Amino acid sequence: MTVRLFARLRDIAGAAEFVKDAAPGDTIGSIWRQLVADYPELGSYERSISSALNADYARMDQLLRDGDEVAFLPPVSGG
Repeated sequence: MTVRLFARLRDIAGAAEFVKDAAPGDTIGSIWRQLVADYPELGSYERSISSALNADYARMDQLLRDGDEVAFLPPVSGG
């Protein structure tokens, strides 16, 4: 599966994209927790990020399959 990070999340992790294996029962949330374990500074964004699965917004409890693309997007401000 491909995991994509945008904006400040990408800056913190030092990469825009990661390839990970999806284990049975993995959810978007479990992938997020793995990223936070590797990059603790990401944890401060947990309550404000949006997540997407295969280019559609998705909830953190969405189950994953091999070949899926998961994206994490921080809040965006502007006007």
